[in-house]
Amino acid sequence: MSMAGRLADRFLGLPRTGADAAAVDVGIARDLRVPMPDGAVLVADLYRPRGAGPLPAVLVRTPYGKRQALVRLLAGVLARRGFQVVIQNVRGIHGSGGEFHAFHDERDDGLATLAWVRAQPWCDGRVATAGASYLGYTQWAIAPYADPPLEAMGLGITASEFVSSFYPGGALALHNTLVWSSLMGTRDDRRRPLHNRRVRHAMRHLPVGESDIAAIGRAESFLREVTGNAENAAFWRETDHSAGVAATTSPASMVTGWWDLFLRGQLRDFAALHAAGRQARITIGPWGHDARALRALLADQVSWLNAHLHGDAAELRRAPVRLYLQKADRWLDFQQWPPPETTPVPLYLSHGLTWDEPSAPLDPAAFTYDPLDPTPSTGGPLLSPGRGGQRDNGRIEARGDVAVLTGARLDRRLDLIGPVSAAFHVRTDTGHADLFVRLCDVGPDGASRNVTDGMLRIDAGPGETVRAEIEMHPTGYRFRRGHRPRVMLAGGAFPRFARNHGRGEPAGRAVASRRVRIEVLRGAGHPSALHLPVWAP
Repeated sequence: MSMAGRLADRFLGLPRTGADAAAVDVGIARDLRVPMPDGAVLVADLYRPRGAGPLPAVLVRTPYGKRQALVRLLAGVLARRGFQVVIQNVRGIHGSGGEFHAFHDERDDGLATLAWVRAQPWCDGRVATAGASYLGYTQWAIAPYADPPLEAMGLGITASEFVSSFYPGGALALHNTLVWSSLMGTRDDRRRPLHNRRVRHAMRHLPVGESDIAAIGRAESFLREVTGNAENAAFWRETDHSAGVAATTSPASMVTGWWDLFLRGQLRDFAALHAAGRQARITIGPWGHDARALRALLADQVSWLNAHLHGDAAELRRAPVRLYLQKADRWLDFQQWPPPETTPVPLYLSHGLTWDEPSAPLDPAAFTYDPLDPTPSTGGPLLSPGRGGQRDNGRIEARGDVAVLTGARLDRRLDLIGPVSAAFHVRTDTGHADLFVRLCDVGPDGASRNVTDGMLRIDAGPGETVRAEIEMHPTGYRFRRGHRPRVMLAGGAFPRFARNHGRGEPAGRAVASRRVRIEVLRGAGHPSALHLPVWAP
């Protein structure tokens, strides 16, 4: 192992075990040509121990380029431990033929690549997969259909379907969509001065279906597809591999974070595997979709692949679920998700917040949303480093277009571990609105910090009362004694979500707008509540 490799492993906190105990001389074969059934040729690099005979292979497929720093880091970490690694550029990326069509070609191209790898003389027929984010999605695009199955899967901050992350609750996830599409649209540019600033300014552009022009100066296909198909679920059907998760027999290890945008989908994937009796584990840490997850992700994938390709089964004895309880500074192990000691407990909207269902009628919690001055957002599961996660919400809560309800000080700690939801009775004067709900933790210093939130797009008749069921972000969080729970209600969270123009027009083309009055009913007859996963071991 080189000195640079040793330093990198030490910085990442990676153990030296198994095949890693001895120095591994790694050779790299560049730009191997992998033919696809339609005639396109994709390129790949092969990392393997020099002089070795046939070995199992770890396949990594990426849209970011096989020589991107993080991709090379993953390949180096695995290769130094005696793994044979194939890093492939997906269709249309840096030398691979065809046109990049995000999410749509990964099943067919991935299966063709898998068959090609298995047929090579340097492969013994066994293939595992590794990677994070889109690299994780490419694993799910082949795992349910691979025959024979993959030997193992290392799945970091990812999911078997991304569509619910494009439109959480039916609202367009503008910030994350524009950030990623702008990255992909400029992947061949050498320099992008002021790129991030231009992207942030472009989030205000209307219509949002043309915000790519404002961000990067040209049309970008992914942005056009997401904004143009917000009302067309059928367009994305072939990119959704969640139906095949339960039948996937490949051992799967997952890493995610409480502030990751794919958390809900990854937990659904884990729960499906676990319910089907598959070999699976998951780690949930205090990070988001960012570099903070890197050390945990690499260590997890090394240990998992070491167990299934090198026969070192020591790491297989840990609990299936390992999670970090925020504000308690504790890692906890469980046998399933959600933990069996967790009970859904309603927290009702009243004059403030109460654990007891109100017995008398109350006036609605009402506010008016103006698309020309949209309620801003802060924190949450964002792609931009340094902007997501937990933030002080005081500036937003002081606005006149939100409703804020606060509970009494807690006389004991309150631990939440599991899925969070809200069930509200809502009416609007236009029939077209979004409802954003956020649970916050108000400390003794008065600062209100977000814990979890959710969004729902409402389309109903003007003045019609509807039951709004909102899936919020799962959490593992401790409200400390003396803190107060708070709920903020708003008609938007911009630019995290595209503004609702109040007219029922397609999200990608809407320009004209009207103000919307939103009323959240509460009290006897129309109780509205959050349902919190209270953990009481």
